[in-house]
Amino acid sequence: MQTAAGVGSLQLRPLFGGALSAVIPYNITDVSEVREIPDNQEVFAHPHTDQSLIVELLEYQAQVADQDAARYHFEDIAGSNEAQEPGAFQVGNVVALPKGEVSLSECSSAWMLNGTQCVSKFNEDARNTVAIHLGLFRLPQFSTDILITLNDPQSISPDSSSASAAETHRDPWTVEDFQSTLKSLTLHNPGLFG
Repeated sequence: MQTAAGVGSLQLRPLFGGALSAVIPYNITDVSEVREIPDNQEVFAHPHTDQSLIVELLEYQAQVADQDAARYHFEDIAGSNEAQEPGAFQVGNVVALPKGEVSLSECSSAWMLNGTQCVSKFNEDARNTVAIHLGLFRLPQFSTDILITLNDPQSISPDSSSASAAETHRDPWTVEDFQSTLKSLTLHNPGLFG
């Protein structure tokens, strides 16, 4: 892999067979090498922490206004994580990413959301507090929303299967790494969208 210019801990990585690419932290485990991943996702795990980075191709939600779409997807993730009860999730802020700062020129708008969710892993009873950094790229011309999510555990229950990873928080991915991933996302083959 090639290292991105000027960024020692990140590398340019092809996604979805090279149809997309982005600068991704170098110290990753491609989860598809460990278990089956849906075709609309690329999932990466940090080798020493319980962080994960997910790139997803989702159906464009035309009924949701651009400024509300990141929150819509965040709440959908909360539903998937069974974090819907009061206080189980919170949106910190949602900001528009200026088009001049993102490489994905095909998007109609780009957004970043920061929030938290209290989730259990593998349907365990133990709940962990996870900071969720979400990037959303809207591509209505391809009927697609591209979602990039960094899951960053903040508080791990001692009863969680993630408790052992909490002790080895070496070289964690940063919000700056995540922002580099968002800003560098590039489309190479629109045939990806059908």
